[in-house]
Amino acid sequence: METFSGLDLLATAVLVLDDKLNVQYVNAAAENLLELSNRSACGLPLGKVFREEAKLLAAIGYACAHNCSYTEHDLALSVAGRKLELACTVTPVELAPTGAFLLELRHVEQQLKIAREERLLDQNRANRELIRNLAHEIKNPLGGIRGAAQLLDRELERPELHEYTQVIMKEADRLQILMDRLLAPHRPPQPVLLNIHEVLERVRSLILAEYTDGLVIHRDYDSSLPPLKGDREQLIQATLNIVRNAAQALNGKGEIWLRTRIARQVTLVRKRHRHAIEVTICDNGPGIPEAIRDRILYPLVSGRENGTGLGLTIAQTFITQHQGTISYESVPGNTCFTLLLPVDNGHEAAPSGADQ
Repeated sequence: METFSGLDLLATAVLVLDDKLNVQYVNAAAENLLELSNRSACGLPLGKVFREEAKLLAAIGYACAHNCSYTEHDLALSVAGRKLELACTVTPVELAPTGAFLLELRHVEQQLKIAREERLLDQNRANRELIRNLAHEIKNPLGGIRGAAQLLDRELERPELHEYTQVIMKEADRLQILMDRLLAPHRPPQPVLLNIHEVLERVRSLILAEYTDGLVIHRDYDSSLPPLKGDREQLIQATLNIVRNAAQALNGKGEIWLRTRIARQVTLVRKRHRHAIEVTICDNGPGIPEAIRDRILYPLVSGRENGTGLGLTIAQTFITQHQGTISYESVPGNTCFTLLLPVDNGHEAAPSGADQ
C-alpha cells in the first residue's frame, strides 16, 4: 500500500477503488469519517461499505463515461447504521493494471444545518410579520363588536336574551387575549447579565407547582457555564413554553430532562461565535405527531386538540431576538428541543469543559 501512503497526509477523506469498485485503500481521514479501518475495508465491494449508494454509483458512472472529475454535492449514505450527509468528488485515475477511481468525501452536515437555520429564520420573520399585521387588523373590529354587544345588553328587557350578549362579550374577550398573545413577542429584549440555570430553576419550580403528581424533572447542569446577556422574562417564557408543552404531552406523568452545556465554534443567525450556551429539554412522551413534525414551530400549529399553537412560536421568536436558534428531534419516547444562545463576548469566560 506504499503507493497510497501519501494520501494519509490529506485532511479530506479519500477512498481508492479498483475498476470492479472494490476498496483498495482508505486514508486516515476516511477511517475517522467512516469508523472503518483500512485493513478491514480493503477488498470490500463498495456496496458493503455504504448502503443506499445509488447516487454514488451514478456519480462514478458519469465520471467513468466522460473521463473527468464529477462532484455530487448532496449525497446521503448509510455507514454502519449511521446516516452521513456528504459531498463526493469522483476522479478516474490511471493505476496498473486496470485503472481505478479516487473518491473524496467531505462532510456537509454543518453547511446543511446552517442552511436549514437560515430558512427557518426567514420563515419565522415572514410569519411574525404576517401575524402581527393580522392581529392588528382583528383587534380594531373586535373592540367595536364587544362595545356594541355591551350597549345592546343594557337595552334588552327580557332577561333570557342577556345570555346571548354575554356569549358575544366573552368570546370577544377570549379573542382579545389571543390577539394580545400574538402581539406580545414584538417587545424588544431588555438584556441583563444572568445565569441560565436561574432561568431553568424558575421554570422547573413553576411546572412542578402546576403538575404535582407523577411528573419528574431531572437536572444535568454544567456549573462552569459563563453568564449570559439576555432578557430574563423572555428567556423564562420561551423555556417555560417548551417545558410546559413537554408536560402536557406527558399528561403530567413522565420524565423531563433539563441539560446545559457549552457549545464551541457555532454559527448562529449567520454569525460565528466562539462559545454558545446549549440548553436541551427532553421528555419521554409520545413524540411530535408525524403529520405536523416539520411545522411544529409555525404559528397556530398544535398537536393538542385545544392547543392554540402559539407557545413554540413565541419561544422561537424570543430565542431569535437573542440571536439564538431552536432545533428539535422527536421519536416516540424521546423528544428533545435544543436552544443555542450566544455568549456575550465581553463577558465570556473560558469554560473548563462541558462534562461534569
